[in-house]
Amino acid sequence: MQIPQTNQGLNFGKYSNFEKDIDPKQRAWIEVSGKSIEKNVKQLRSKLSKSCLLMAVVKADGYGHDAKVVSEYALKGGASQLGVATLKEGIRLRSYGFKEPILVLGNLYTKRDLIISFKNDLMPTISSLRECLICNNIGKHFGSKFSLNLKVDTGMSRLGFESKKFVQQFEKIKSFENISIKGIYSHLSSADEPDSLDPKSSTQKQRQKFQELLKQIGVDNNHNIKTHLANSAGMLLNKDFHFDMVRVGLSIYGYSPLAKKDKTLLLKPALFLKVKVAFIRIIDKGVSVSYGGKFISNRKTKLAVLSIGYADGVPRNLSGKINVLHHKKLYPQVGSITMDQMMVDITGSNEIKIGSTMILLGSDGDKIITPLDWARESNTIPWEILCSFKNRLPRVQID
Repeated sequence: MQIPQTNQGLNFGKYSNFEKDIDPKQRAWIEVSGKSIEKNVKQLRSKLSKSCLLMAVVKADGYGHDAKVVSEYALKGGASQLGVATLKEGIRLRSYGFKEPILVLGNLYTKRDLIISFKNDLMPTISSLRECLICNNIGKHFGSKFSLNLKVDTGMSRLGFESKKFVQQFEKIKSFENISIKGIYSHLSSADEPDSLDPKSSTQKQRQKFQELLKQIGVDNNHNIKTHLANSAGMLLNKDFHFDMVRVGLSIYGYSPLAKKDKTLLLKPALFLKVKVAFIRIIDKGVSVSYGGKFISNRKTKLAVLSIGYADGVPRNLSGKINVLHHKKLYPQVGSITMDQMMVDITGSNEIKIGSTMILLGSDGDKIITPLDWARESNTIPWEILCSFKNRLPRVQID
């Protein structure tokens, strides 16, 4: 019997690496638009003064978009620095060839990690005199100055020098000859809350505390030190939060935490989550679907089985709460979302076939499904949705 010629171009060597032969769109994947990132950054930059820098926060693999792609297009759009959470993230960006300043926003506290940071020209976030001393000793050992950022806690109660002690500690830090303070910053805890512009709000109190600390240490006299406080929400509140630089995460990916307040900001989501239909079946009325049998068909129902589940980052608690797009029409997801699959009610559709592509996140015509929709349904925030997508979902750049 003659075997059909479906294997052209495939490598059939012993233990061949078939992974290279698999189409990234074979099952489920994320499409990323670098041009959307670039346009978003340009739009955000237009709201800043020429002297105010923009740091693109590309931690968590660029909020699940692919840090390399995001960094490249954010820099094209006008970002001048990059922010990561971990040492490994920073090293990976350096390995891609990015030469711009990179701030590690997480806390590095061992001598080994700080040496690695120094050798890779990464700026660590420093929250205590102890780490300052280690950095100074590293700089002295290598006959150079160690570039870093100091962080002060103004109300987040996370990383940072205690604000009450910072002025006194800064006097000590200034005596260290082998460190170079490139930035002093803090982080807003509630800038996206409705009362953020109220003078009595915690957001305004944080800004005022930060300004007072900077005044007390005379940072205005040193123009080489960049001061920064604002995240996406803080940046969009007003220019009082801009200082020398803003650190923008969510908004460069196309989502505004203050969308209800600023209707002029037309950000474009840069991520599409797509999946192939793996199987189609028809069930009768009164048949249960998926684990637990919580969904029971109330009519003859046509189901599409999609090759994606909670192991890919689709929260299980969204079961029965979301829709899927195909050719500008919405179809409800039914039954429990499983580890690798989910079911969708496509009753009435004759155009959806095995192998058809459906959109879980993204737009099609005037219909759009965003991480904000998922966040509302699962009682979380869009940041968590975007950062949950696993590495087994290939990232495909569409431009």
